[in-house]
Amino acid sequence: MSGHSKWSTIKRKKGANDAKRGKIFTRLIKEITVAARHGGGDPEGNPRLRSAISSAKAENMPKDNIARAIQKGTGEIAGEVYDEILYEGYGPGGIAILVECLTDNRNRTVADVRHYFAKNNGNLGESGCVAYMFDKKGLILVDKTTVEEEALMDTALEAGAEDVVEEENEFQVLTAPEDFDEVRNALEEAGVGFLDASVSMIPQTTVEVVDEKIARSLMKLMESLEDHDDVQNVYANFDIDDGLMEQLSE
Repeated sequence: MSGHSKWSTIKRKKGANDAKRGKIFTRLIKEITVAARHGGGDPEGNPRLRSAISSAKAENMPKDNIARAIQKGTGEIAGEVYDEILYEGYGPGGIAILVECLTDNRNRTVADVRHYFAKNNGNLGESGCVAYMFDKKGLILVDKTTVEEEALMDTALEAGAEDVVEEENEFQVLTAPEDFDEVRNALEEAGVGFLDASVSMIPQTTVEVVDEKIARSLMKLMESLEDHDDVQNVYANFDIDDGLMEQLSE
């Protein structure tokens, strides 16, 4: 599980400026639109849409933006049609990477993703080459300083969570995808704040990166992918020691 949480932690430490917030809004609007297109505009009967709206609200997205995205998805107003694509490949050091995209131009997106992999000592692979190394899970990250472990476990497990894992600075609450909303709602009602909450691809095992050159290339690749407008999420099975991360930041 460290691969996902490590990258999430790195992104949070880099901070979020206005430009990043705009990119977050763009990704959330795409997700809301696609969720509404596939499952309808009623969040009560559409778990994916309900989750996307919750994420948008957590980022303080205006209600009008959410409503327009839903209307684009249901066809009430004109909007782009996005294809969902999962790219798989290997980064430097043999790190397995999944790239979730929503795009209105497949040729542009695959060319860009392939370029980022090649530029940073990786290679884009065939469908299925690394996806089997990951499990789809609900993942809620909670700052350890904000909640007692026993109270968190009681609330989470009673709501249907599969496990609560203690990491160095956070607790990871794991759920089946279909139980994610119920567990998140239960924690919110209990007053638990989140560092991050999403349905994610969790690596079954992680690869420790100890070489500084490989780590630098890997971070450049991850950041390039994350910054692309068509990329929704990037997952990887790496783990990097905090000491090495500090060296990379110098």
